[in-house]
Amino acid sequence: MSEPRPGGEGHTGRASPQGGTNRRHRGRLRAAQWPMVLGLTLLWMLLWGTPTAANALTGALIGVVVCVVFPLPPIETQVRLRPAGILRFSLRFLLDMVVSSWRLNRYILGIRPPLCAVLAVRLRCPSDLMLTATSIAVSAVPGSNVLDVHRPSGTLYVHVVGAGEKSERERARYEVLRLEARVVEAFGTRADVEALGAGGPGNFRKGGGPWRR
Repeated sequence: MSEPRPGGEGHTGRASPQGGTNRRHRGRLRAAQWPMVLGLTLLWMLLWGTPTAANALTGALIGVVVCVVFPLPPIETQVRLRPAGILRFSLRFLLDMVVSSWRLNRYILGIRPPLCAVLAVRLRCPSDLMLTATSIAVSAVPGSNVLDVHRPSGTLYVHVVGAGEKSERERARYEVLRLEARVVEAFGTRADVEALGAGGPGNFRKGGGPWRR
């Protein structure tokens, strides 16, 4: 009679604890959603204010760690990367940064201090991701800062420097809505883009309006 071999019938009937641990680790690694990692990397670079390779690498590592330790539900259906829209958003965002910096310096060097205002701007896209991305982009532009967000109505409360005249306040609202359109056309889904088209009179997708440049 042959002796039972190690790892025989009794061994194959139950899962190895080491194998279960490895599967859990692989599951956590799969939870590192790369669109979210990219967004966290961009947020990290915006917080530092210097687009260097070291900041990009550090932001990417932090993004991976956050997504692995705190896995979130998949967001593939909530974001769509559009290369043409991303390029357009990047170039126009840099232009907005330059123009807003020049405008802010003019206010600072002026004789009288600029008047400020808090504006309520209701966005058109109902997506939480697009609302968050637009808030970050608005706050990154010199002279504007998002103080609060009312999620049920999709309204941003934006503090604006140099908004004493009605025309300046209307321009500030227009620039927020135009920035939302660029964000959605760069990262939004088809439903997000359609929500812009259904935005009514406040639709600035094509960059129209009295302050077009």
